[in-house]
Amino acid sequence: MLRVVLDTNVFLVGLLPKHKFGWVFEELKKRSYALCVSTDIMLEYDEKMQEKYGIHFTRALLDNLTNFQNVITVSPFFSWHLIDRDPDDNKFVDCAIAGHADFIVSHDSDFKVLKTIDFPKIKVIQLSEFKQLLGLN
Repeated sequence: MLRVVLDTNVFLVGLLPKHKFGWVFEELKKRSYALCVSTDIMLEYDEKMQEKYGIHFTRALLDNLTNFQNVITVSPFFSWHLIDRDPDDNKFVDCAIAGHADFIVSHDSDFKVLKTIDFPKIKVIQLSEFKQLLGLN
């Protein structure tokens, strides 16, 4: 099973069933992939979801999400500090490394710097590539 880390923006658009990226959450529910998260990522998901969708929807969804067998909570013990432009994005990198994720799914250009780093090697893909990997063309 593929292990991925979803950038917050990807996670948020993937939650909406009628959105063109609603398949992201649907495939998570179907166990088509495993989602790696850390406490820091969950806190950011929580904060951004509350801004967009309110506290009740956010609490219900995140409480449910933690019960999914294919959601893997990891505890990074080391901070790699690989992204300088937006250091807050390092939480996704650290989670990907600690969770042995196959890749990070993101459209954020700040992650492009990871292509130039040989170690640790972190692959970043966009939603269209992720969809292809899941065989959802």
